[in-house]
Amino acid sequence: MYDGKDTIVIFDKLAYEDLLPVRWRPLAQPVDDVTAAHFADRNLRVLQACDALEEHGQLDKADDESPHSADLRRLDFKLNLLLDICGQLMAASQPRLHPTTIRLNAMGAIFSYGESVPEGSHGVLEVMLRNVVVQPLNLPALAVAGAPAGQVRVSFSALGDVVADHIEKLVFRRHRRKIAGARGTRRA
Repeated sequence: MYDGKDTIVIFDKLAYEDLLPVRWRPLAQPVDDVTAAHFADRNLRVLQACDALEEHGQLDKADDESPHSADLRRLDFKLNLLLDICGQLMAASQPRLHPTTIRLNAMGAIFSYGESVPEGSHGVLEVMLRNVVVQPLNLPALAVAGAPAGQVRVSFSALGDVVADHIEKLVFRRHRRKIAGARGTRRA
């Protein structure tokens, strides 16, 4: 839970909090091994795409010694713009998930949800990490106790080690960026 400082923790691990499109798809039973492997493969691609887009967004430092640095910056900007436009077009053709406050890490998530999700129920939590990546993360989960009123707390199952590792890296990067942003506003 939020401890009033710069750190958010759920399931005793660092977590990331944001307003993201989310949907809970209830299941009668846990996902089978084949479905879990399929989700893990797709989730890995989504996380890698988000990683790549975040890295490209960080290339703001100019290499003034390179004769082509201005051209590369313009090309990078145009490519990012094209990706953004394509993502918006694809997102418009698909049903939109409801944006809500979510805290997540590789262990699970806590999110606001308009419907009741009974403790012990299985499902898949769909999370859209970025607008330009129209594929959501599909995270097999189990609803567990401990959620504040009006929220749902889920524990992830069958993510796969590689996907869990990518989620942990994403959480750490976004946490670090939040800390850097908070320090920057205090100095200003």
